[in-house]
Amino acid sequence: MGTRVSYPAEVKVKAVKMRIAGVPVKEVLRQLNIRNYTQLKTWMKWYKNGEMHRFEQPVGKQYSYGKGPKYETEMERIQAENRYLKQQIEVLKKYKELERKWYQK
Repeated sequence: MGTRVSYPAEVKVKAVKMRIAGVPVKEVLRQLNIRNYTQLKTWMKWYKNGEMHRFEQPVGKQYSYGKGPKYETEMERIQAENRYLKQQIEVLKKYKELERKWYQK
């Protein structure tokens, strides 16, 4: 297996800005010594989604071990909890529908 390469946040940001400026992918990879196009693609996705904080993360899986996401305000936390509870209700509705079909047979 290959070794993981850690790129500094400055390199990641510079690569994204070069791509936005219209520099060809191969040129960006060559100038900044980036090994793989998919890495640049990932950084572009993070940038477009506003996930700039991910540029600072170390290499490897990031585990939270039950800490959960951090919310800026109490309102954001409540909205996230509300979305989660609505999803649970939808799952239960689907299960009930399947259960009805099973007993009809």
